[in-house]
Amino acid sequence: MAGLRSPVGLSYAVVALLGAVIAVDLLSIFVSLRVRSLMGDVIVGNFVSDAALEGVDSLTLVATVLFYGSVVASAVVFVVWFFRVRRNAEIFAPDLQRRGAGWAIGAWFVPIGNLWLPRGIATDILAASRRDPYGLGKSKGESGAVLDVWWTMWVASMLFNRWSWTTYRDADTAQELGEAADVAVIGELINITAAVFAILFVRMLTRMQQLKAAPRPAERPVLN
Repeated sequence: MAGLRSPVGLSYAVVALLGAVIAVDLLSIFVSLRVRSLMGDVIVGNFVSDAALEGVDSLTLVATVLFYGSVVASAVVFVVWFFRVRRNAEIFAPDLQRRGAGWAIGAWFVPIGNLWLPRGIATDILAASRRDPYGLGKSKGESGAVLDVWWTMWVASMLFNRWSWTTYRDADTAQELGEAADVAVIGELINITAAVFAILFVRMLTRMQQLKAAPRPAERPVLN
């Protein structure tokens, strides 16, 4: 199929960066649990040294910087990969694409709309990338369940993280800081789940496009 471009290399980069996000989230869980432990000591009147408090503050800063750095890097590469597979979908089954290829980038920047627009585009890409885009059946490994779970967890992570940040910002007492740390742990677990299913979705869709572009009798694909 002339004009196709392989998403494989980009998929490797996306998976690696999402793996980094998961690693940073695990670090953040450790930090949040450490904060919860220290605040618990403060509440019951146990001695907590200034060095311990300064240490957890430093860890929090490191985890925050690493988190935002890994998220931004993974988001940029993911969108590039997403645009690549959307362009390929235009070749596979253009009539199944309800929005132009540019929306594969622009949809992520639409306020409120980015909660559902990219999912619709992903659904169209997934449909076009199936071996039989117009058939009623789905081959093994072509289910939209992975997309549904990933998108649900991704939206949940965005909303929950905003609440988590507000809870931490407004915390003044040791009790409130401990509760904010508990909320943060839940948010980080949601982030990890979203990242895992994002990896599964990237791998699945990349594999589907590879198989669809594979040589058939008297046909050779052109993947630049």
